[in-house]
Amino acid sequence: MIGFRILEIKRRVDESWIGKFRGIPVANISDVMTRMSAGGAALRPMHAAGNLCGPAFTVKTRPGDNLMVHKAIAMAKPGDVIVVDAGGDLTNAIIGELMTSTAQKKGIAGMVINGAIRDVGVIGKGDFPVYAAGVTHRGPYKDGPGEINVPISLGGMVIEPGDLIVGDEDGLLSIPFEQIESVYNAAAAKHQLEEKMMADIANDTLDISWIDQALLRLNCEIVR
Repeated sequence: MIGFRILEIKRRVDESWIGKFRGIPVANISDVMTRMSAGGAALRPMHAAGNLCGPAFTVKTRPGDNLMVHKAIAMAKPGDVIVVDAGGDLTNAIIGELMTSTAQKKGIAGMVINGAIRDVGVIGKGDFPVYAAGVTHRGPYKDGPGEINVPISLGGMVIEPGDLIVGDEDGLLSIPFEQIESVYNAAAAKHQLEEKMMADIANDTLDISWIDQALLRLNCEIVR
């Protein structure tokens, strides 16, 4: 039944790619994806430290209800990232300390909640990656409906089950399964370029001639 169903993941990004992407800032990945994809500025890291990287285990749930999130935690494999579209509603918390502790014990890589969470005093001191849109003390309902492992959208970013989810202090990004290799190659090159630029800044040798070239190309009037 559409709206109340549970599916299995048919594919997951390979573990070898997960290890490679861990060393690249999300901003570099975003740059090579034309800066057109993002999980929404409202989704912020709620944990103390630690980056997020793993295949998406998707959940679409009625705002304020976490029945399917409980089922997702029971189903997900170690290394998965549970990504929940709860409509961005902040009225009721979708997860809290008990559910995050259970997920962490199972080896789940982290959780993304397009909605609210609670128990941030505990979650905020830990290293288990949790991203959410807000906080409330009001707890969830457990009646459904909802769907597991269907395509979802967070802030216009479409996420298919098994796509790669990456997150750091700057936010979240989903990399489509079919584009993993090409995005990695471009992002790694971008990261190396920025590391060289940082070295040039330290040595006071950074080339900024491109600024005047851009102004000239754009016909900017410069009055001296």
